[in-house]
Amino acid sequence: MNDVKRIDPGSRLSEATIHDGRIYCSGMIPEDLSADITGQVKQALGEIDSLLAKGGSDKTKILSAVIWLSDINDFAAMNAVWDAWVVPGQTPARATVQARLSDPDMKVEIMVVAAL
Repeated sequence: MNDVKRIDPGSRLSEATIHDGRIYCSGMIPEDLSADITGQVKQALGEIDSLLAKGGSDKTKILSAVIWLSDINDFAAMNAVWDAWVVPGQTPARATVQARLSDPDMKVEIMVVAAL
């Protein structure tokens, strides 16, 4: 597969790109920034589910994930949601770091790469 397919391309970024049997998703963020960390993580993971489906994949095929938290003290709460979402035995390689996110009310951003 030599072609590159773009999902929901915009002037600055595409929601995802597909190439060589993989889907590269942009960082997914919650829509409701008034939600607590649990709510924001659930929203971001829901966005990932939707985007992967658009590209012909799903969470069982995620190869790697990077999670940015605005407050590393939310690590345990984020993991509780993550652990309920991932499929046992299908967990990806993952990194989680604390970072200043683009909006002060945003608590999480998650980026994944998955196989098709």
